[in-house]
Amino acid sequence: MLRRLYNWTLSLAQSPYALWALAAVAFMESSFFPIPPDIIMIPMIIAAPRRAFLIAGVATVASVLGGLFGYYIGAVLFEVVGQPIFDFYGKSDAVAAFSENFNAHGAWAVLVAGVTPFPFKVITIMSGVTSLSLPVFIISAIIARALRFFIVAALLWKFGAPIRDFIEKRLGLMFILFCVLLIGGFALVGLT
Repeated sequence: MLRRLYNWTLSLAQSPYALWALAAVAFMESSFFPIPPDIIMIPMIIAAPRRAFLIAGVATVASVLGGLFGYYIGAVLFEVVGQPIFDFYGKSDAVAAFSENFNAHGAWAVLVAGVTPFPFKVITIMSGVTSLSLPVFIISAIIARALRFFIVAALLWKFGAPIRDFIEKRLGLMFILFCVLLIGGFALVGLT
């Protein structure tokens, strides 16, 4: 079933309504959908590199709006909608563990989840569950999602199709490494 959903999402990139499809998938992925918007975005940018940054902008705005919907799910609809999503991702036990310390590091959680392969929807919902400051959530989500989508767009714009395999296979690892270095840098500055 997941493979059919993946193939269906990929076929949307070839549609005349591809930007709308990208916006819909980016919105849904930030709150409940399991397939990331990158699988629509990457073929769209390879097909029309001059529109790379427009495509990244659409993905960013829609993803942040979807994140706000995820926040709403966590704040208002957790028992009905959020809990089944957490069950699907095997994160049900994380709710209690996250709740205690989440708001102390919530901005970092949103930032890291927004650029890595970690399911962003888990963090958006958790932000609502724990009542993370909405301005903190929005700013962190904008930075994270823009960073993720605009880096992909810039790489595809500059290097084209050959970079596609690298992005699809290794970009998540590169973002994790970037986040580790960023956090390590802040920790080092805090110690001196």
